[in-house]
Amino acid sequence: MVEEVKMEDLKSSVHVEDLCLWFGDHQVLQNVSFDIYDKKVTAVIGPSGCGKSTMLRCFNRMNDLIESTKITGKILIDGDDIYAPKIDVCALRSKVGMVFQRPNPFPKSIFENVAYGIRIKGIKDKKEINEKVEKSLKQSWLWEEVKDRLHASAFSLSGGQQQRLCIARALATDPDILLLDEPTSALDPQATLKIEELLHELKHAVTVIIVTHNFGQAGRVADFTSFFYLGELVEYGPTEKLFTVPQDKRTEEYLTGHFG
Repeated sequence: MVEEVKMEDLKSSVHVEDLCLWFGDHQVLQNVSFDIYDKKVTAVIGPSGCGKSTMLRCFNRMNDLIESTKITGKILIDGDDIYAPKIDVCALRSKVGMVFQRPNPFPKSIFENVAYGIRIKGIKDKKEINEKVEKSLKQSWLWEEVKDRLHASAFSLSGGQQQRLCIARALATDPDILLLDEPTSALDPQATLKIEELLHELKHAVTVIIVTHNFGQAGRVADFTSFFYLGELVEYGPTEKLFTVPQDKRTEEYLTGHFG
């Protein structure tokens, strides 16, 4: 269960202000403003095509890779505007890790999947790399399952294990924020439950932002939930409050299955 949120104890680690995004002439996000709180799980929910994944990719500038993208407004992470010209995007993506919808391990060993990002950061000391790989695999609850076969192919793992390996790979660069884009949609119920339980532990180390099409999952894992509809942030607040006493009729209709 998600713990009760005490607003007075919260620190904002991400501030989104009047964010708009277009792909060509198509506006995908409209004047989005909200704060994401440090060491909490924030869910982004809404029907297909509402801008959830696009919003998520704004936090590590993955949308920059799509031609004809235009963005206005601000995203501040720890006070720094991540769209300012001076920002090192590679450093940003190390600070803001990402896990995708389908497990996507590299065609390498289990060990090398996790060590890859560590080496990219310039760490060469073998002992330090080994320690960081072990720490990341322990953080993702995978160490006990793979410690005796670290040099086996990542593809020898089950789907749920592969997704936890991808989480370990993201954690290996010591991010402050972890983005997850529907991370359990391709997994069976048992593997899904494992990752949901894992998120409760991970938020003690990192700020977690998760896009999910399953609002039941948001209810189980998220301290805060944001509801997007047609590119607009309709409602945002503590998950329990949003789910039990939504302030906007569109939120209530979505949660009660009138559309989605």
